[in-house]
Amino acid sequence: MPLAFDRISEAVQKEVHQGNKVISLGGDHSITYPVIRGFADKYRDLNILHIDAHGDLYDSYEGNRFSHACPFARIMEEKLASRLVQVGIRTFTSHQRAQAKKFGAEVIEMKDWNDGIVLSFDGPLYISLDLDGLDPAFVPGVSHHEPGGFSTRQVINIIRATRGNLVGADIVELNPTRDIHDMTAMVAAKLYKELISKLHSSRG
Repeated sequence: MPLAFDRISEAVQKEVHQGNKVISLGGDHSITYPVIRGFADKYRDLNILHIDAHGDLYDSYEGNRFSHACPFARIMEEKLASRLVQVGIRTFTSHQRAQAKKFGAEVIEMKDWNDGIVLSFDGPLYISLDLDGLDPAFVPGVSHHEPGGFSTRQVINIIRATRGNLVGADIVELNPTRDIHDMTAMVAAKLYKELISKLHSSRG
């Protein structure tokens, strides 16, 4: 495991045990695994809402078990979360489908999404937001463009409508070298404010 991961976990764990809520900014999606490790000691029944174009459930990707394509496999195999709900997925391989079944992940692929869905969680909730869950028309500054995703308004509505006690969140996969006129940065900043508001208003 990368040394940086241990340092991330230790820093998050310190904040969580002081009663603080934590929002993390990536970086790629690999950071979610060490961040969740930092939450797990206090929140043993943690729920995760994962918004993404990709399932990030590979057992290993290009020989790396800790890559950006693997964080939720590590999280679920170590039982760091009791429930994983993934929405917006639109590049699901047969391996990732098998992994989702193995770990009991609840997957709502983008083709099956409708705006009347309201997600509800009992217990503490963590939201992991990969910017490529949005359509590249709204976020060109990501490394992996996957057409057919959410609009900015849809993601805002998901954050606002989701029921649960939000204790932490992350926003990942902003790639400024691919951004156009800071469009993606502005979307990320807007979603950051929405998550901060949700964290502030959640109990606990």
